[in-house]
Amino acid sequence: MESIDKFDLAILQELQTDGRLTNAELAQRVGLSAAPCWRRMRALEEAGFIKGYRAEIDRHKIGLGVLAFVRVDTERVTNEATRKLEDAIRKMPEVVACHYISGTGTFELQVVARDLDGFSAFARQHLMNLPNVKDLHTSFSLGEVKASSALPLGHLAK
Repeated sequence: MESIDKFDLAILQELQTDGRLTNAELAQRVGLSAAPCWRRMRALEEAGFIKGYRAEIDRHKIGLGVLAFVRVDTERVTNEATRKLEDAIRKMPEVVACHYISGTGTFELQVVARDLDGFSAFARQHLMNLPNVKDLHTSFSLGEVKASSALPLGHLAK
């Protein structure tokens, strides 16, 4: 699958809104019959447009009231040192996102914790002991204005 058409685009949009739609509901919403809709959805999955399905959990409801943004500065940037740091970060469930960044720092982490004491303990016990870490700079979310995993798809419309 090299490109997507208006039906594929509609399928992606609907699934981003509600990933629990049945195939019949999805087909009805995008204007297809069930069999072609199912084939298109499978093709989108196989081509890697759809990476998976998961529940979106409210972190506050499960007691994770702190969201911290942690910039990680490293001692040196070598393939081996970076790989070890990446591997260590991937093993930490408290780190919900990690990005290479431009400018000052090497990585930007998003870290969740129950409270400030919990974050402090996690930072001291785990983040400060990551391999090749020179310094950490932390900012805390004071409130979410927008948090969405849905991607804009308008640029795909022909």
